[in-house]
Amino acid sequence: MAGASLLTLLDDISLILDDVSLMTKVAAKKTAGVLGDDLALNAEQVSGVKADRELPVVWAVAKGSFVNKLILVPSALLISAIYPPLVTFLLMCGGLYLAYEGAEKIIHKFWPHLLSHDEEQIARLRANADETVDLVAFEKDKIKGAVRTDFILSAEIIVIALGSAIGATLLEKSLVLSIIAIAITVGVYGLVAGIVKMDDLGLYLMKQTGNAKQKIGGFLLSAAPKLMKFLSIAGTLAMFLVGGGILVHGIDFLHHEVEDLAHLTGVFEDITTMLLNALVGLIVGVIVVAFVSLIGKLRGNKSSSVN
Repeated sequence: MAGASLLTLLDDISLILDDVSLMTKVAAKKTAGVLGDDLALNAEQVSGVKADRELPVVWAVAKGSFVNKLILVPSALLISAIYPPLVTFLLMCGGLYLAYEGAEKIIHKFWPHLLSHDEEQIARLRANADETVDLVAFEKDKIKGAVRTDFILSAEIIVIALGSAIGATLLEKSLVLSIIAIAITVGVYGLVAGIVKMDDLGLYLMKQTGNAKQKIGGFLLSAAPKLMKFLSIAGTLAMFLVGGGILVHGIDFLHHEVEDLAHLTGVFEDITTMLLNALVGLIVGVIVVAFVSLIGKLRGNKSSSVN
């Protein structure tokens, strides 16, 4: 009798694992696009850090990402069980934040005079120019920003993965989300660490004997800054794509309009959808930046008048 019960238990476990494996594969496929955005954004986030501090910064952000997942996985399961619409609302807030961050980067790059002076950034530039300054304090702010961005992207990934497990039991959903959370964190930050240390590997290979190693080293050394520049651009674009995509999917009439317009382009429907999502993200981001800047100026004027 005990043997039969054990075989039944093992059979149930096997069935659960099969279901979890299938749902995890589906979730991984659905989140692949967001993972690309996550990689681009996080690689861009650690750009500008001194070479000897790159890996510590990546490790610190990775630890923050694990904490994010520890918060998000049980929260998503709880919210989806109690009040599912709240998940969409929180995602919309995240979409607004990403659109704002992307728009602020573009405006700061091309029209910095439109934004208020960033004393923190000025201090960072001075610290980068001074070899005697310890940048750990400055890195903390950069790490916090990267972890905040990771939280939003991770939330979207977790929600997408949760959507692929509709109809599953609580145990199956928990296993799928846990596997996805661990895999994306290890995979993304492992790749980020490899990307930011590419130039160091290239320099190491160039110092070795053998033409093949030196050629590979030279290629890596020349490709590293170009790749980081590309990832910086891709990371900003990803903010609009992901942020705009969240907003478009969360607003029914906007979602239908984007679908109708994209459908008119025929074979280019997917590309058009991405571009329209990015455009929505850009427009909304600029509006949010303008609103935040106006509030900042009003507060500054109020403070000046009080003084």
